[in-house]
Amino acid sequence: MKEQLISMAKQAMDNAYAPYSGYRVGAALLAADGQIFTGCNVENAAYSPTMCAERVAFGKAVSQGCREFTALAVCGGKDGEINEKCTPCGVCRQVIAEFCKGDFPIYLTDGTTIEVRTLEQLLPEGFCL
Repeated sequence: MKEQLISMAKQAMDNAYAPYSGYRVGAALLAADGQIFTGCNVENAAYSPTMCAERVAFGKAVSQGCREFTALAVCGGKDGEINEKCTPCGVCRQVIAEFCKGDFPIYLTDGTTIEVRTLEQLLPEGFCL
């Protein structure tokens, strides 16, 4: 399943709107019922209204009534080239914590290997975790 989620996250990168940073990010979120929700980053000239791929995926899922999740894959890179792991930002980590427990797996790739991190590893002592 992790390979499928990484593949879907890579595909989601193609839809990213990143005219300012050039850094495209894709995410694929697996719901407990088997549905997969993808997201991409959507930048804005003012930067603070920018939406990260992870939050887009969670927003899509929640708007469809999903509240339980099994795993998340995230990948990204400058000009769409994946050559390093792209971890969720702090805001995204907190959004993930709103819906997931500390042992929630997050799959990351550098384009060659897939690494699994837990939410607790990425957000130690997080608020509401």
